[in-house]
Amino acid sequence: MDIIIVIIAMIAVGLLIGYLAGFIWKDNRPIGVQGDYIAAVISTVVMGIIDWLVIPAMGFSSTLRLIGTILEPPAMALIVLWIIRKARE
Repeated sequence: MDIIIVIIAMIAVGLLIGYLAGFIWKDNRPIGVQGDYIAAVISTVVMGIIDWLVIPAMGFSSTLRLIGTILEPPAMALIVLWIIRKARE
């Protein structure tokens, strides 16, 4: 049940990051608005699941797992969107 909550939360975070990408990179959407949303959602969901499953397997505490799951997926989504923009230049 926890993984379902993580996936739903990461979808919401991905949509938020996709929306904020328009404000961060004004008039620079090489894959369009929908592409930004899709890229951000996919990257946050994948990174969130990896953090949720791998951090405890490495022996770290549940607090560190929670912090990693909150901070790392949005950063990864922004990095992916930035790489897409640099690749299109």
